[in-house]
Amino acid sequence: MNENLIDVLIFIYENYMDADNQPQDQILLEEELAKAGFSTEEIHKAFDWLDELAWRQGSLTEAATDSRHSARIFTDQEQQRLDLETRGMLLYLEQIGILDAASRELVIERAMALDTEDLTADDVKWIVLLVLLNQPGQESAFALMEEMIYNGDQEPLH
Repeated sequence: MNENLIDVLIFIYENYMDADNQPQDQILLEEELAKAGFSTEEIHKAFDWLDELAWRQGSLTEAATDSRHSARIFTDQEQQRLDLETRGMLLYLEQIGILDAASRELVIERAMALDTEDLTADDVKWIVLLVLLNQPGQESAFALMEEMIYNGDQEPLH
């Protein structure tokens, strides 16, 4: 199976993020992922990516949460990895309140940490969902993002 890291992360979310279905330890989860056809290398990368996400979420500060009067300037490297559609989607998610500035930065950092060159807006939506998953006070933003992923983007009301 030729899967990439984002596919492993999506599989973990869809199959194991609900508390009733989680294997008791990482070794069992690794075995189940291998049975599903993922390579050992991609499984380990996914766990490293999730560990780094948890560490970074624990160190988020409230310093960058007010972005109403600021603009995010993307570096050349970020512009190469995150196409115009993806950057526009991040801006949209921030404007409608799903992301705050700190969460946006975490999403960008985690997207850049993926070792895939063909990162799509849909991939970044999954990253947003994973970032919001364990953030206190972000339950409604998480629910909106989950709705957006599974039922498509809602047309903005004019």
